[in-house]
Amino acid sequence: MTLFRTVAPEAEPVTPSEANQNLRIDHDGEDALIEGLIRAAREEVEASCGLALIDQGWRLTLDRLPRSGRVLLRRHPVKAVLSVTAYGSDGEGSLVDPGSLLLDAHARPARLHFLRPPAPGLAMNGIEIDFSAGFGEAGTDVPDLLKRAILALVAHWYEFRATYAAADQPVSYPAGYERLIAPWRARRL
Repeated sequence: MTLFRTVAPEAEPVTPSEANQNLRIDHDGEDALIEGLIRAAREEVEASCGLALIDQGWRLTLDRLPRSGRVLLRRHPVKAVLSVTAYGSDGEGSLVDPGSLLLDAHARPARLHFLRPPAPGLAMNGIEIDFSAGFGEAGTDVPDLLKRAILALVAHWYEFRATYAAADQPVSYPAGYERLIAPWRARRL
């Protein structure tokens, strides 16, 4: 099972001006640095919580379907399943009928149930599930606690930018960061 992003978000949840205001910076000389920190902070929050903050495309590849016929889509919130492709033993791809799929997008993780599983095909990565996930197209759609977590990371990493090289980041997280993302973390039993 492999999960990877196919379409990157078109915006960030926090704008450089919001970050500059939070950092009390009144010039635009470090906008490139701030934009990079915002992008890195968004990616950190998404990875820590299993989220897609701004609308983006994802692909899940599977060797075979589980016996239950149910697949977990581990990015939240799932908006839609765009397509499911099953590859035969000859490598030829065929789309699975959307009518044979049930999506429970409200569950976390979202569940995709196959009413009529496709025939087994390729031994590896024989099934591709393309789906979209995200809270919306703009930062205003992202929950406030998650935006606050991004701002806290940006401020912390900005403060320690001269102490550690970019390749060494993140070396630490700010106080309170874990509490901000705690309600959004995927729990495992």
